[in-house]
Amino acid sequence: MPKMKTKKIVAKRFRITKNGKILHRTQGARHIRRKKSKSRQRRQDKMRQVTNTRYKNTIKRFIST
Repeated sequence: MPKMKTKKIVAKRFRITKNGKILHRTQGARHIRRKKSKSRQRRQDKMRQVTNTRYKNTIKRFIST
């Protein structure tokens, strides 16, 4: 049976750290930034951690294959 291919769209949107944490970009940070406060914009520039175990397992399966 051939090896499963990595889902490239998932690999582009998520990053796995050395400790196994999964990080993703915050939503709503790309455009229409004028009406958002500066502190909100700074918060949205950071990477966030995926906390839901169900999503974590699914993302790891898509990336590590």
